[in-house]
Amino acid sequence: MKRSIAVCAAASVLAGLVAVVAPAATAAAAESAACTPKVNVMGTVADATPGSHDTDAVLALGAPKFAAGRSAGKPVYWTGTTVHRIPLPGPQDTGAVLAVNTKNLMVGQFRSAVDNKLRGFSYKAGDPAVKVLPEAYWQRYDIDVNNSGAIVMTDADGVGIVWKGGKVTRRLALPADSGPGTRLITVVSINNRGDIVGVAEQDHEVPETGEHILRSYPVLWPAGGGPARELPSWARGWTTMETQDLDESGRVVGYAWNGPAYRYYSSYQATPDTPGIDPGTLGTFPYGTLQAISPTTNVSVGTAKYHPEETVLPDQAQYWPGFGPMLALPRLSPNGASGAEAVSDSDRVGGYAVNAKGVRKPTVWTCASAQAYLPQ
Repeated sequence: MKRSIAVCAAASVLAGLVAVVAPAATAAAAESAACTPKVNVMGTVADATPGSHDTDAVLALGAPKFAAGRSAGKPVYWTGTTVHRIPLPGPQDTGAVLAVNTKNLMVGQFRSAVDNKLRGFSYKAGDPAVKVLPEAYWQRYDIDVNNSGAIVMTDADGVGIVWKGGKVTRRLALPADSGPGTRLITVVSINNRGDIVGVAEQDHEVPETGEHILRSYPVLWPAGGGPARELPSWARGWTTMETQDLDESGRVVGYAWNGPAYRYYSSYQATPDTPGIDPGTLGTFPYGTLQAISPTTNVSVGTAKYHPEETVLPDQAQYWPGFGPMLALPRLSPNGASGAEAVSDSDRVGGYAVNAKGVRKPTVWTCASAQAYLPQ
């Protein structure tokens, strides 16, 4: 794994970040002082079908003691650890809640058992049914919502849209200087001030030289309707960019994926003008991802990985406070895989963990900073 240059660059960037992050980190510590460090196993939807719980996970965190995600292939939410199923249009439809705001407005996507189309939805606890949103780009499960209720997703035509008040309020054009053969892959996140991030891909053969340009890169649509801009890429060689989340200050997290080699490279981008830095890997793990960043406390979470054919340890949920080494979150069982998908300012982390019986469970780590540790 070639990360020496990125790590060296990270050292100077992180030195400047520590002073900036400290007040937010102190506030988070004060807020989490009343919580109990615990790996909370969440309730699940009953389903005896083999493998039905293989994708169970907490994928979003709302107000305290509120979480949402997927169980047995269905979108669900939790109050405490109690699971509640979300009523989709059809009983055989499948899907997941992918985001929730602080008012517990949930958004997700579902695939219809009738026409096999992927559509967005929004839902508030207690409503008799979901509100169906436009048809989504069939290859991607990505949707987000901010505290004002603005929803971002990629529609069936591959166009990024902002949906609010029952209508499309903005269509997201690619940067004006995008090269030929460029298309939007996905829109993934919106913060409360209205910044939006996504991923674009250029796939073009230069007629004069026969050169094949194949690259993907993060794109930022600034709040207020300003033009889109390409963000500095953190790609290494032949990779796929997977921008995942941004916080209130505009920090972006994600990873680059080298598919044929199955390598994952985490990235953290402090400003729109600086290339992403590699925060390093967890212990002996050679790879890892960052899936989410907290709104204001600069905590990022994801999953540490080995190549599936060279597994020394099963995947493990990882936690990065914005400085220092990558830290681990405890497993449910010594040989059980785990992963982190969401993080809140209240020091909670959502994801999944496999128990001693080999069953994957949706999981919330409370007082996560007190549980995070550096592997020996």
